[in-house]
Amino acid sequence: MAAPVRRSKAAGPLLMIATITMGLMAGLFFAFDVSVMPGLAKGDDRTYVTAMQNFNALIDGSGLFGMVFVGALLATGIAVFLEHRQGRRAAALWIAAAAALYLVALVITFSVNIPLNNELAAAGDPAKITDFSVVDKFKDTWVATNIVRTLVCTAALGFLARALVLHGRGTSPLRPGAV
Repeated sequence: MAAPVRRSKAAGPLLMIATITMGLMAGLFFAFDVSVMPGLAKGDDRTYVTAMQNFNALIDGSGLFGMVFVGALLATGIAVFLEHRQGRRAAALWIAAAAALYLVALVITFSVNIPLNNELAAAGDPAKITDFSVVDKFKDTWVATNIVRTLVCTAALGFLARALVLHGRGTSPLRPGAV
């Protein structure tokens, strides 16, 4: 006889929090892709640097952003554990895949986007910059990697939505058709 599965009342709400925070991250990256960066590209380099330095300072100093940024990973990771522990293997697989995708976004953020943001900040006061070559390097790389972050976070959001459906159905064993 199988041991009884412990049920957690936190699993559903936590999965919802993971989904919402992942959606917020995907939405933030998407907004930069479709409006912020194309809009800045239409202006001059000095305006571009000023705006990006301001955006980065605001995001870095935002407690709310920090909670969402870290919360997406924490809520997703804990949700994997709870769903798996409760025997909802199919949901746990979707959540684990979402967590893996978000980790890809984090690796890109910490290895590419943040170093680029730091280089732009180190350029100093935009009114005093004479060589804007750092901006050209920044634009192409930052925009391309942000598109990847948008895509992986959007896919992670979809995976979490699927996990919510499975959680709501109360699926337990991993069986054909359960995924």
